[in-house]
Amino acid sequence: MSELGLGIDAGGTQTRWALADAGGAIVAEGSVAGMSATQMGNAAGRDAVRGIFSMLATQVLAAAQPVRVCAGLTGFDGVSTQAAQMLADVLKIAPSAIGMRNDVEIAYLDSFAPGEGYLVYAGTGSIAAWIDADGQFHRAGGRGVTLDDGGGGFWIAREAMRHIWRLEDEQPGVWQQSAMARAVFAQVGGSDWSLSRQFIYGQDRGAIGQLALAVAASADADPVARNILERAGSELARIALALVGRYGERPIVLGGRAAHLHPLIAQSMRATLPPELSLTQRHTLAHHAAARIALHSHH
Repeated sequence: MSELGLGIDAGGTQTRWALADAGGAIVAEGSVAGMSATQMGNAAGRDAVRGIFSMLATQVLAAAQPVRVCAGLTGFDGVSTQAAQMLADVLKIAPSAIGMRNDVEIAYLDSFAPGEGYLVYAGTGSIAAWIDADGQFHRAGGRGVTLDDGGGGFWIAREAMRHIWRLEDEQPGVWQQSAMARAVFAQVGGSDWSLSRQFIYGQDRGAIGQLALAVAASADADPVARNILERAGSELARIALALVGRYGERPIVLGGRAAHLHPLIAQSMRATLPPELSLTQRHTLAHHAAARIALHSHH
């Protein structure tokens, strides 16, 4: 059996893991509950993370013992060593064999060698990233959904909801004539304001971002939904162009789950970018990417 790298993608909805061999082939994978780096800030959160890690370790070790680990955490700031220590304990390997990164860095390294290009990553939020030849991380956007994150899943959902409720203010019941509003209200559970309010203010950001699926599903029937997706694409072009303006022209890769919601998003991004910039769309499985990075990068 060759040496195996363990990749972990710890996201808000689920934590996925994969084992890769030296050739990059995935030999085993699985998933446990979701988590976030922000949970490391308090005792209850740390206990929850430890519980998730030990369930993960049980699954992994039933398959094989990894030699190196690359773990991507949403919101990871590069400071806390506690999560790495916890992982080392449950996997029974040295903390030095574990590399913690944020999820965007992993997606970047799966798309480019350092210095090579720009990654625009659109999930619940959105960010453009460049890791330079010295390994320094540079960003545009990624300021969080309350402030911006234009073009991400949350932004798409919020634009749709805002549009629907403004029209309801003027003409109550007009939502029934909109394919987008019908799809959104079907997901929220009904057309009463109380249900929308509960959905928007009582759920986590990721669940709200899921509403973007309803917007994408209604795009062929609803010009408003189409317009929102086209604007999402130009928002994603904007953060790419911020990096181009700062560091020069380089190829651009578009990744992340929200980028794949509908072809209009990438088409509109392409149309907003100058023609000389190359744009490629990539469908990255972050836990697979992390598993390959685990063996091939030295932290």
